[in-house]
Amino acid sequence: MSAPKVASIPAALESVTFEPNRVPSLNGVPDAFAPLGEYRQGKIWVGHYAGYSEWERHPMGDELLQVIDGETTLVLWLDKTEHRQTLTTGDLFVVPANVWHRFETPNSVKILTITPQPSDHQLEQPE
Repeated sequence: MSAPKVASIPAALESVTFEPNRVPSLNGVPDAFAPLGEYRQGKIWVGHYAGYSEWERHPMGDELLQVIDGETTLVLWLDKTEHRQTLTTGDLFVVPANVWHRFETPNSVKILTITPQPSDHQLEQPE
């Protein structure tokens, strides 16, 4: 086992390219995100973007979201209905395992996620 390392959130955010027009895609926006490290069966990420994401879910565990700066609306698919939760700077939210969700971010957000793998992604609204 290697020694634990300190991960710098500001340095990681400086390494990403702001994506001003994120659109739902199965290819993601890799330049807008940087990994900070591994955690359990997933990774810790930081990202900086504006726009709209595809639907995603994480069958193997909860996803933790921390808004570092800015604002986003998290859309959860619960009981065949969209439920919106606005998250702003400093907010922390736990998306329960296997819950479909997506992001609506018309302006800008810097976000940290602890995301279990594997993850499912789709463009269409879940049924």
